[in-house]
Amino acid sequence: MKIIYCIACTCHSGGMERVLTNKANYLARHGYEIVVVTTDQRGKQPFFPLEPSIRCIDLGINYDENNGKSFLNKLLHYPVKQALHRKRLKAVLMKERPNVTVSMFNNDAGFIPGIKDGSAKLLEIHFSKFKRLQYGRKGLWRLADRWRSKQDEKTVRKFDRFVVLTEEDKAYWGNLPNIMVIPNAISGIPAGTALLENKRVIAVGRYTFQKGFERLVDAWHLLASRFPDWKLDIIGDGEERPLLEQRIHAYGLDRQVTLTHPTQEIDKVYMEASILASSSRYEGLPMVLLEAQSFGLPIVAFQCKCGPNDIVSDGMNGYLVPEGDTAGMAQRLETLMKDVTLRKRMGLKAKESASRFNEEAIMEKWMNTFQTLAGR
Repeated sequence: MKIIYCIACTCHSGGMERVLTNKANYLARHGYEIVVVTTDQRGKQPFFPLEPSIRCIDLGINYDENNGKSFLNKLLHYPVKQALHRKRLKAVLMKERPNVTVSMFNNDAGFIPGIKDGSAKLLEIHFSKFKRLQYGRKGLWRLADRWRSKQDEKTVRKFDRFVVLTEEDKAYWGNLPNIMVIPNAISGIPAGTALLENKRVIAVGRYTFQKGFERLVDAWHLLASRFPDWKLDIIGDGEERPLLEQRIHAYGLDRQVTLTHPTQEIDKVYMEASILASSSRYEGLPMVLLEAQSFGLPIVAFQCKCGPNDIVSDGMNGYLVPEGDTAGMAQRLETLMKDVTLRKRMGLKAKESASRFNEEAIMEKWMNTFQTLAGR
């Protein structure tokens, strides 16, 4: 069976890229022919290694050229790029003739169902239904986000199958005939468990509005003076790095808070940490939280839509903090930072919780879905 995955790029270290890599590699090892089609790869290598049998095709659309540009700029250039994208993707699909084409809900979602190459069309979302409304933009951008959110409701109905990550998000979308839930999987539960004795809190993700790391820096500022020997390490990169650097410096936290570039040795990072903090404004089912639990890390997370509610049991394997409550975030971090016994008790529960996202069971759901679609 041939599966084509469509994604913006695989050169970033984000959760969606990690999820795609894990799934594609698993399927390739189980005899599937996998092709990954990108639009913004720009000749870069995938951040996470792909199996040698997986082929990659970049369409050279480069939507990211218009990132940060004005509303008018995007209004002028986006339709042109969309037309080129559709033309080039259609050519690939007509040549490759996959059994199933998968959209990761990027710039192709609006037109993929209309390409008549014979493949079943599957849409998977890695955020929540409210993604666009949580950008926090103003003026014309706000109106555009509302319009696109309404369009999303029409778009998802056009696919043969629409896969969401949580029951919470499924409920938000309503009673759709094509919707189903398949959570993210952990690619193997590690044998090792973090000792939770280092005075180190970590956060992992792209430096973007979504991840809300400036809110985590605000929370750290509230407790830093009481824990001068503790460190906060935010692992990632992205457009908000200058903003974060400025905020850290303004608070005088340069010796306590570090912005660290992404690493392929993330397992080592988890093993040397004692707490994982998540300050996201919105999520889907964050891989970072799943991976942290698999290493036995207690989690302190804002209770955003969606994801943390499905992963963290408040007071058992971590803490859920009301969305945007930086004082609450600081308080819950402090509770764990000053009590190693509590950290270890919650860490054990976290490790146990991770087994719910076993790769074998979840990938069986994916393979059954592909078989059903291919035989429709």
